[in-house]
Amino acid sequence: MGHTITEKILAVHSGQSSVVPGDIVMADLDLVVDLDIVFGITGGHQTPTRVFDPDKIVVVADHTVPAPSIAAANAMKRMRQFVDRFGIEKFYDEGRHGIAHVVLGEDGLALPGMTLACDDSHSCSSGALNCLARGLGLADMMYALCKGQAWYMVGPTVKLILDGDLGERVYARDILHHIAHIHGAFPGRNLEWDGDTISAMPMQGRFTLATLSAELSAEFSLFRHDDVLASYLDGRASKPYEPVDPDPNATYEQTIRIDVSDLEPLVVLPHKVAHNACPATELSETKIDQAFIGSCANGRIEDFAIAAEIMAGRQVAPGVRMIVTPGSQSVFMEAMAKGYVATLMDAGAVVTNSTCGACYGGHMGVLGDGEVCITASTRNFQGRMGSAEADIYLGSPATVAASAVRGVITDPREI
Repeated sequence: MGHTITEKILAVHSGQSSVVPGDIVMADLDLVVDLDIVFGITGGHQTPTRVFDPDKIVVVADHTVPAPSIAAANAMKRMRQFVDRFGIEKFYDEGRHGIAHVVLGEDGLALPGMTLACDDSHSCSSGALNCLARGLGLADMMYALCKGQAWYMVGPTVKLILDGDLGERVYARDILHHIAHIHGAFPGRNLEWDGDTISAMPMQGRFTLATLSAELSAEFSLFRHDDVLASYLDGRASKPYEPVDPDPNATYEQTIRIDVSDLEPLVVLPHKVAHNACPATELSETKIDQAFIGSCANGRIEDFAIAAEIMAGRQVAPGVRMIVTPGSQSVFMEAMAKGYVATLMDAGAVVTNSTCGACYGGHMGVLGDGEVCITASTRNFQGRMGSAEADIYLGSPATVAASAVRGVITDPREI
């Protein structure tokens, strides 16, 4: 019997010849990623007497950077003390910082065939790199920091085969919205992406699909190692790596085939993701107060390029706030060099430093009571971006930018 990518990586890292769905394994971790925000949770981040390997630990300031409060500043102080105490060199402090799931790829730290644990639920983003990655809870993360291991239930895998060419102003994000709307969530399942559409898809789109797999309740979301990924990692990988592909006769719980050619820009309605989307054209009378582009899902240079193209020569509609946040300071610098930042600011947008702030409702774009936001970030549950009385719609960067210009949710093909 053949095995999936998830099964093969977990088998190797748990010292077994093979694993199957239903097995519980204790796997060695190649990388453990700790974030600033957990240092501010009361009782959430204890100080261990030792860590398993400082060279395999990455600490990233991304949620509360720059510190928006005294409490956050004190948490950041504890984070720096932790780094100093254990001599952790892979430290992304202010100035060098970025959203963890972005910088892990940029700097070639998350690599094919590796196992990665992080105290953030969107860690599955690194699955675009053929890396087995997911978030862990606080207790499991502390064990991972101390012992370099984590336990996993081996789940069944669903194979998603995408074929066809995306239409005008239709993006990877719209594919994810379609899958969520038609097929719902995949709790306890792993996802594997395949097909001609995936083979032709650049890394930015793959990162979006892998990241937003968390909104499908997937455990792991993995892509093959192919020419696109190899090219991305060329000159970027921090060390040699061994990619893992599924066996030709791998067993899947389900295979879903999707022709993306007929997809259109889709918007997820407020409060949940599964079975909750509609075409952007059906929301043309929905007025917005805020438009946001950023996060680990859509804060890369390609997203800036899309937004800048739509905003060039136009203005943000009266009464609308447009906020754009780069996924890393490196993205910010590149966006400035290419003129995207100037174009967006000329249009009336606010471009912030790299941070998770607006996405999780902490700072840099918090929503007030009764406000409506369309966002190219990750989540839309009540209270996610601020007030629990706000409505959050999810759309692609193109849909968000077009909506910012019109002041109502807008199909980007109309701009």
